[in-house]
Amino acid sequence: MNLKKASYNLGVIATIIVLFWIGIVKFTPSEAAGIKGYVSHSFLMSWLYHVASVQGVSNIIGTVEIATAILLIISFWNTKIGLIAGYISAGIFLITLSFLFTTPGVWHLMDGVPVTDFFVVKDMAFLAVALQVIDKHQTSAAK
Repeated sequence: MNLKKASYNLGVIATIIVLFWIGIVKFTPSEAAGIKGYVSHSFLMSWLYHVASVQGVSNIIGTVEIATAILLIISFWNTKIGLIAGYISAGIFLITLSFLFTTPGVWHLMDGVPVTDFFVVKDMAFLAVALQVIDKHQTSAAK
């Protein structure tokens, strides 16, 4: 068994599942309302509320997440699509991680220990997978 290949595949599959799942949830009113505080304070994304409603913005984000998951599936067979999927995935997770710095009140103290909304922190692992996808497909494209 090739552990490197198996771990890469597992990481990409996990990322695909999360992007699909979170993308689908973005089409619900609860999630649209839930992300508003993050998106409205983001210097990269707040402009979206000038062109679409709260639900519309969430739908756009969900569509991008689902499309990226599909591109990641295709990346198992197509290097060019894989490179695109890797860059889009990295962008998604970098933007999400930026919420840790742009959203007021996201950090607070719990018994003297700084804590945050950990659902955002988990995106560091998904960013690592996205960078692996980029690396794999850049290397393949160079051959």
